[in-house]
Order: sequence, then structure tokens, then C-alpha cells
Amino acid sequence: MTATVLPAETLTATRVDTGEILASFDVPDGSGWCILWHHSVEGFEVADCYENREGKMVLVRSHQPDFAAGLGHIIERGTQVSDGMGGYFIEDINEAVPSNAYILRPGAGIVDHRISIGETQVSLSAQAARQRVRIALTGN
Repeated sequence: MTATVLPAETLTATRVDTGEILASFDVPDGSGWCILWHHSVEGFEVADCYENREGKMVLVRSHQPDFAAGLGHIIERGTQVSDGMGGYFIEDINEAVPSNAYILRPGAGIVDHRISIGETQVSLSAQAARQRVRIALTGN
């Protein structure tokens, strides 16, 4: 008998200490989302974008408007291209996230970590600043 594997199709942000779900989205295979946040020193917005690829959470690209502290392209990890406005994209990162989940500690104030899917944004910082939040792609 073989086990049935359900496709991973739900993105959730959950407060680690209480299990409270802060956000939940349907994310069918091939669709994506971004984690947006403002650099704590420079204040510009950074975007780390993911896709559901056959049930796996995959980091596909990042947009970084400047080479500020903590940012930058790592050689052999995607391709850096200009965004035409002084910043850059790192395209084709294509890194699967281990166990389809990671822990984020949303920054307070201007940092404002958000999940963005289409026209919808949910601020994780507004709900759980400086707390451990698990971002996970799971099956239905």
C-alpha cells in the first residue's frame, strides 16, 4: 500500500508560541507570494518572492533597491540583473525551503514585514512584531 501525498496548497503564518494563525492563503501549484519588508537602516522596500512548485515552497527571486547592510547577491545563487532604477533583482534563485517552512521574527515599526499575494497584503509586524512566526506551505 502506498501513502497518498496531498498537494501543498495553503500558505499560513502562525504565531509559534500560541499556534494562532495570523494569515492563511490558498496557493495552488504554480502560484506565488512575496514577503515584503523595509530595510531597518535605509527604509526602502525589499521583496523575497516564492512559488508553490509541485507542493514545494521555492524561493525564486528577490528585489533589493540598494546594496545596503545585510543585502547583496551571492555568487552562484541566482542571477543579478538591474531593476533599471539603481537597484537589482536576483532572478532564478530556485531554492527549495527545507520542510516547506521557516521561522520569521517580524520587525517592528517601519520594517513592517508583510505577506503579499496579488493585491492582498497582511502585515505580520502589526500582529506579531518581534515574535516568532512560522511561514509554512502545507497540504489541504
